[in-house]
Amino acid sequence: MPSKRELHTLAVDIGGTGIKAAVLDADGEMITDRVRVLTPPALTRQLLVRTIAGMTESLPDYDRVSVGFPGVVRNGVIKTAVNVGGDVLRNFDLAGALERRLGRPTRVLNDADMAGFGAARGKGVEMVVTLGTGVGTALFDDGRLCPHMELAHHPFRKGETYEDQIGDAARKRLGAEHWSRRVAIAVEVLRELLWFDRLYLGGGNAEHLKLDLPANVRLFSNVDGMTGGIRLWDDDEQP
Repeated sequence: MPSKRELHTLAVDIGGTGIKAAVLDADGEMITDRVRVLTPPALTRQLLVRTIAGMTESLPDYDRVSVGFPGVVRNGVIKTAVNVGGDVLRNFDLAGALERRLGRPTRVLNDADMAGFGAARGKGVEMVVTLGTGVGTALFDDGRLCPHMELAHHPFRKGETYEDQIGDAARKRLGAEHWSRRVAIAVEVLRELLWFDRLYLGGGNAEHLKLDLPANVRLFSNVDGMTGGIRLWDDDEQP
């Protein structure tokens, strides 16, 4: 096994429309361009594992695997999969299945949590909100990941959840400007709820935002969703 300074990590970001993968060096920097494939519409457990394995064929060798999945994950097991796979993936040990297929130690975490490891700066209360097919959230306190909360499915306004109001379906229905105003309202509600010091907005739909961001709110690159994968292997950070 290479030394910790030499370890390469395969980082995989599973989304509702696409799956992305890249190999990171020991400092968390991408040593390859990302590869991306469309998320299979009729997803099964076997197909998900087979798709990820196929993506690795064009990538350099790696020593371990980090995966971000859009749902609740406990000890590598998918507990909820609202936007990817549904009940088919519920209670699926994705980490174990990938370890067996790829022959590498594997850790799986909620995708917003993994993105947060790449975006957060490790000081104060920091929140990450990903805007994609659905809505993901992560919370950090001085760099330590807090227990995952599925805030996207919590009531937000007008009897609807955050995902109902600012998910991809709402963006397509409302148009970018109206949708952006809803995102701004969500940011202020989350500010009152969590009193974050900084909030980071990312995900595939962040590029459609049309609003002036408050001083302590900024956009982060989708690349952060990949580079955060190295932090799953910090000795004091267990998924």
